[in-house]
Amino acid sequence: MRGVATRVGLAVAGAATVLATAGCGTVSGRNSVADAKSLVIGVNGDQPGLSSRTADGTYEGFDIDVARYIAGRLGATVTFRPVTSATRESMIQTGAVDLVVASYSITQDRKTKVAFAGSYYVAHQDILVRATDAPAIRDVHDLAGRRLCRVPGSVSFPRVREERGVDVRAQDAPGYTGCLEQLLGGRLDAVSTDDLILAGLAATSGAAGGTGKRLRIVNAPFSDEPYGIGIARGDLDGCTAVNQAITRMYQDGTAERLLRKWFTPVGLKVTTTVPQFEGCD
Repeated sequence: MRGVATRVGLAVAGAATVLATAGCGTVSGRNSVADAKSLVIGVNGDQPGLSSRTADGTYEGFDIDVARYIAGRLGATVTFRPVTSATRESMIQTGAVDLVVASYSITQDRKTKVAFAGSYYVAHQDILVRATDAPAIRDVHDLAGRRLCRVPGSVSFPRVREERGVDVRAQDAPGYTGCLEQLLGGRLDAVSTDDLILAGLAATSGAAGGTGKRLRIVNAPFSDEPYGIGIARGDLDGCTAVNQAITRMYQDGTAERLLRKWFTPVGLKVTTTVPQFEGCD
């Protein structure tokens, strides 16, 4: 694995290359986020540790802190607006939000609809089960015949049943907080999605410390999930500016501090080197 300095250098070089070739950085009918004085950023409201809405209506979590940092580096104020896995693309396309920071995995299909800055972290899909079921569920193939949570718009469920060919039974929930409630209530057998999301769910359930843990992460990752920042296609200047902010976030130690703040208390090993960027296109 390359060192931090090498990877940061590559990220900066990549951002410079995009800037040099960007041309007009303004989206048709919309100003570039690079020039914005205020930003509306789409975030999740039901992913503890990543992005959740508190009782007083504010938001907290790793993604929220990342969004605030990036807005600050761009010199803009920020307003958060809730999105879901099913609405992220449409809200970017219609201009309802300027950016989306919402555990938004970069996929080829999504890149046909929106652009991505980053990635700003690479998560890994894993499995969360009740502790009593952990001895019988040790990897993704052990989910065969079991009830697995399915969230509309998320790629996590199709990755298990279609890409991995595991014959699971779908149990629908509107979001991952709903998955957690059903798992704890015995209405489904497992939740499979990004390990950062699972770590937040486990912490919320009280599984993070002491004895008698109710939930357990299987620790059998089977995918890479590069988290990108969704942005309108054509805003090359904005994408480049966000990439530069992400690079700085790793250079100045903010990324490592935030990752450790939100995820090491639940025992998740985090990666603190800057991820490889996808490129603005």
